Amino acid sequence: MKIYNTLSKRVEEFVPLKPGKVGMYVCGITAYDSCHMGHARAAVAFDMAVRYLRFKGFEVKFAKNFTDIDDKIINRATKENRNWKELAEYYINEYSEDMAGLGNIKPDIEPRATDHIPEMIATIQKLFDRGLAYQTKSGVYFSVRKFEGYGKLSGKNIEDLESGARISVDEEKQDPLDFALWKAAKPGEPEWDSPWGKGRPGWHIECSAMSSKYLGQPFDIHGGGADLIFPHHENEIAQAEGACGCQFVKYWLHNGFININAEKMSKSIGNILTIREIRKRHDFEAVRYFLLSSNYRSPIDYTDTAIAEAALGVDRFYEMLARLPSAGTSNQEPSNLGKIEKELSESLKTAKDRIIAFMDDDLNSSGAFGVIFELVRQTNKYLDGKTSDEFTKWLSSKWNELRSAFTSIFGVFGSSAQEYHARRKSIATTSKGVDSALVEKLIAERKDARKSKDFAKADAVKKQLADLGVELRDKPDGTTEWKMK
Repeated sequence: MKIYNTLSKRVEEFVPLKPGKVGMYVCGITAYDSCHMGHARAAVAFDMAVRYLRFKGFEVKFAKNFTDIDDKIINRATKENRNWKELAEYYINEYSEDMAGLGNIKPDIEPRATDHIPEMIATIQKLFDRGLAYQTKSGVYFSVRKFEGYGKLSGKNIEDLESGARISVDEEKQDPLDFALWKAAKPGEPEWDSPWGKGRPGWHIECSAMSSKYLGQPFDIHGGGADLIFPHHENEIAQAEGACGCQFVKYWLHNGFININAEKMSKSIGNILTIREIRKRHDFEAVRYFLLSSNYRSPIDYTDTAIAEAALGVDRFYEMLARLPSAGTSNQEPSNLGKIEKELSESLKTAKDRIIAFMDDDLNSSGAFGVIFELVRQTNKYLDGKTSDEFTKWLSSKWNELRSAFTSIFGVFGSSAQEYHARRKSIATTSKGVDSALVEKLIAERKDARKSKDFAKADAVKKQLADLGVELRDKPDGTTEWKMK
């Protein structure tokens, strides 16, 4: 298995520090607002990484933090006249609901910053002991120039950083590049006791302290969005390695950005798409497929067309699945296969190994999905022709086996066709304001009209359904399936 390491700027063979065990930390949210599709991209990408490592047989200890004290939280709480702690709790709960709604595995550990003030103070004290921290009236700062190797993750050098660095009027830093470890208390803000007076931690120190507490130092994998490489992750390295004098993390993984209609998401231009909004409009499997259909490191562009195409792809999978027998499957492959059956049999037998090969190549989920949808095409081609009951039963059994592996890795295609279509109908009718009970009533009226050969009324009802955005599909057994356009 090989992964791209941001630290080395190359693809490396993945070798955990302890055989068979992996410690993984991913930066979580600052809990001051509803989370958007950028958060979803990171969450789903690293959920896939954890799933795949476990699929490979690794024992993974997965930690993901919550920043529950920060300038953004304090400012939002002040603006809304709310308690800062209650505000953070509200958005942490909302985020947890969104993550469950996207089908993500709950992390093993979800540390909160305010529960780990002693660990942060201890880390800062070590930096003082090693001559890397100093105190001013405004707080405690990390002395960047005294840490050899600053910039090794981002590739930035101090000379370039210095030219754009500034000192705010309320700071008393010795150098513009230095960053806050501890912020001195301000009137009305939350505060904690420390050897340097009352105050609160800086943003960067929490991840260094919490990840080291739960995973040790060094640990295997640290993940996050590409926007965190500098300064957050660069500063994490400086703090953690400055405090202990040893390596902090072996592999650094970063997911690419998500744009909305080719533009970077930004509150200033009003194109923020929240996870709550997307979950109201699309099934979670379509969202996961959309987010994982590109390599996790690549930028991805969200458009209505792109997510609709992803939904159609998932529809196509479950429509194929509905054509296979759900009972009476067989593990015994029949002999005397025709050409189409032989090709499909070979593809099914090699599919799992091909998916693993793609995923071993820097978590290439795009290639893995390509394997699945090529199999969907081949299966539909077989089902469209002359079929064999025995081969079809074996085919269904092989698909169940493959689906189990794929669901373990990607968190998709694990539903029954009936469950999936029920979810899709519910989301589609709710988002478009259509009463599903009315749809069922009209379908029943059309069925009665056709039965009594009143085709004019049947056609009129069909048009009425079409005007509601309902597509009908009459099945040979006399039943009618429907879905929203």
